[in-house]
Amino acid sequence: MKLVKISDLFDVVYGVNLELVNIEESEKKNKDSVNFVSRTEKNNGISAYVEIIDEIEPNPAFTISVAGGGSVLATFFQKEEYYSGRDIYVLIPKKKFSEIEMLFYVFCIRKNKYRYNYGRQANKTLKNILIPEKIPKEWQNIDIEKLKPNSKPLINRKIDLNMKDWDYFNLEDLFEITGSKTTPLLELKEYGNRKYPFVTTQATNNGIEGFYDYYTEQGNVLVIDSAVIGYCSYQPFDFSASDHVEKLIPKFEMDKYTGLFLTTILNKEQYRYNYGRKASQSRLKQRIIKLPSKNNNPDWNFMRDFIKSLSYSANL
Repeated sequence: MKLVKISDLFDVVYGVNLELVNIEESEKKNKDSVNFVSRTEKNNGISAYVEIIDEIEPNPAFTISVAGGGSVLATFFQKEEYYSGRDIYVLIPKKKFSEIEMLFYVFCIRKNKYRYNYGRQANKTLKNILIPEKIPKEWQNIDIEKLKPNSKPLINRKIDLNMKDWDYFNLEDLFEITGSKTTPLLELKEYGNRKYPFVTTQATNNGIEGFYDYYTEQGNVLVIDSAVIGYCSYQPFDFSASDHVEKLIPKFEMDKYTGLFLTTILNKEQYRYNYGRKASQSRLKQRIIKLPSKNNNPDWNFMRDFIKSLSYSANL
């Protein structure tokens, strides 16, 4: 499956950027009103109905709205014209897409949500997020309801992230820390594009630069870049890798939920590394991290349940 940048398929433009407090709201939708899309993660991004302003053109219909800040990557397909608030980007298709294709791309973009937070916005990087060039054949006849974003958490309760019950653990006690086999990109291109990720030292798109018909490493591991800033990502699938990609092979039963929890913890400590101080295997083996604990062991169930309690966990 060939991946391309969002900007290859869509024109990425900033929305009309209006403030809701300065617009006259309408009690219900009518011919003289339009939807107002904000950075909310609910109700398809629509937070109000507002009166049309003669001198301001709404964002066009049949586009995708994306929150670049706030609830980062809250992404929705907008069938109708709409006004928008701060940090809302509008993706205008460069060619004609069907509704199911638009919803597919909404789904793909939202899959990148875990890479962002309130401190890491998508305003500058949105256009460079990688998405499939074409919708896969197996998606073409899928139930359209399955492509609509699911904002419900898997566990319907809020879990308090209270760090007073956390303890310190040696990274080497939790993982086998080793390198990966370096595969040149030119060699991968000879195998052709397919389904196996090519993981590099880049700190975007989960470290993935493309997908090829070849792999050298087993999935369900963490990888850390030892060339730049020590960026950590969870790789669920078998993959190939560039140079300076270190592997953390779990000595415990890791799944995608615990994997994502751990990548967040490890990425919080990127300040330890820079171009002069790499996240080498020797430094990783000396690393100590703080985790939720129970009976002097990492509390994997707590980590798993915490990730499942987050909005959009059903889309993981």
